[in-house]
Amino acid sequence: MSALPWLDHLIVLPILLPLLAGALLIPVNHKHHRIKFGCAAVVSVLLWLVAVALLLLVDAEHWPKGIGVYFAANWAAPFGIALMVDRLAALMLVLTATIALAVLVFSAQRWSRVGVHFHSLFLFLLMGLNGAFLTNDLFNLFVFFEVMLAASYGLLLHGYNLNRIRAGMQYIAVNLVASLMFLIGVALIYAASGTLNIPDLAARVPALRPEDAYLLGVGASVLALAFLTKGAMWPLGFWLPGAYSSACPPVAAMLVVMTKVGVYAVLRVWMAVFGDSAGALAGFGFQALIIGGMATLVFGTCGMLASQGGARMAGYGAIVSSGTLLAVIGQSGGAVLAAGLYYLVGATLAMSAFMLLLELTERIRPPGASLLAVTMEAFAINDKPEDPVGVVIPGTLAFLGLGFVACALVISGMPPLSGFVAKFSLFHALLDASPPGQGGVTATTWLLIALVVVAGLAAIIALMRLGVRTFWASGAVTPPSLLASEAAPVTALIVLCVLLTTHAGPTFDYLNRTVAGLTRVADYNERVLGQSPVIRPLPVETTR
Repeated sequence: MSALPWLDHLIVLPILLPLLAGALLIPVNHKHHRIKFGCAAVVSVLLWLVAVALLLLVDAEHWPKGIGVYFAANWAAPFGIALMVDRLAALMLVLTATIALAVLVFSAQRWSRVGVHFHSLFLFLLMGLNGAFLTNDLFNLFVFFEVMLAASYGLLLHGYNLNRIRAGMQYIAVNLVASLMFLIGVALIYAASGTLNIPDLAARVPALRPEDAYLLGVGASVLALAFLTKGAMWPLGFWLPGAYSSACPPVAAMLVVMTKVGVYAVLRVWMAVFGDSAGALAGFGFQALIIGGMATLVFGTCGMLASQGGARMAGYGAIVSSGTLLAVIGQSGGAVLAAGLYYLVGATLAMSAFMLLLELTERIRPPGASLLAVTMEAFAINDKPEDPVGVVIPGTLAFLGLGFVACALVISGMPPLSGFVAKFSLFHALLDASPPGQGGVTATTWLLIALVVVAGLAAIIALMRLGVRTFWASGAVTPPSLLASEAAPVTALIVLCVLLTTHAGPTFDYLNRTVAGLTRVADYNERVLGQSPVIRPLPVETTR
């Protein structure tokens, strides 16, 4: 092969585009805000187009077995940096690009003007996220995690105030410790196996000596602590509600995606390395994921019921979704995992829309309304209802109310939107996945189903209480003025949740193909380790 096909270069674009654009925007003066926003918007649109193109290419199996491989600097795996895109990575790229584009448009007129380097930090964050989804090497995963976290440190302090600085310092401290554990885990895994390339590691695990397998298990456990800290598993996710409630709304919406990166890393590494072909280490850690996921569900459910503020409530809602996904990964069944991925997409879209919507709904409430509403509820002041008075709901309030209801339905898993479809499919898959000959459905499965149901009921109670306080407890309110650039992104994310519901069949078909590909570990070994670098012909010397 004398040259790399041009479509293969699409694999590296989600990393290069935000890296180059973010670096070029650093010296641009903040007075030229329109230029900075225009450049970031163009890059975000291009990232979305590239992500969609990659998804279509891998699903059509443009590359063998639906796995595209790109060698940075033309160094072959496992020694060089190998980027890899499959159906799962492409799905996460599309999800990230969609939310990022909505967040960027939402922040155009207000939040991006508060700080100096918002757009550069935002693009570097996208680079880290996309790199984490595309990399196929544990050390490079660590590098992209650090790029992502470094950008998030600056974004979390964006538009700084005292609470934001306090939460930011806690967020930085926790993630620095998690990064240290990440590095220690990677070092132990390399000492045990001699490789950090994920397919190469999966191929070596069955042949490890018992002492090396033990060391690998220790390293994987330390690595899991790093992943699960970022994925907010109990008790490692204590930092998340404070970060969500203190961050500005666009940053909080991106934090929703960042939380899913930890879950994605667990899914990617554990399905490849500790699957059925891992020998003595087959199934390592999956039971701990189930138990940890259920404990996280309990913690997030209690937190939602105890929260009064919308942003903090959303933080605990993100913890609930992480707990559900971790328990689903622990089940590791095909149909169960497909339902979990459907839940991941719908919950991430809805939670991001909810974080943006909260900033708009806060404009309805006069200062002190939250304290007044809580006080009136606690002491039953003015408990007697007044005579109903018919009023015409202005269009702005109708939009905010309908958007709030749609997000609440998806987050809580109530019909008829995608949250209900996800949970119904998950229950059906859990009940069908019971091992034969073991007396039917296990007690653990029943407990997980019960916890998911209780978490949904708690979510709808908490969100209904928040909605009552927001739209009715404040008394007569003046409809807030909303910009089209603020309403359009929220509307788009909610519409995507609706489309996810109406097109559940094709979506599940894609997700079933995704899960089937994940379970064929040998295909990744063949594609990544068997891929040859580009061979360039030597120049022909002419003799005179």
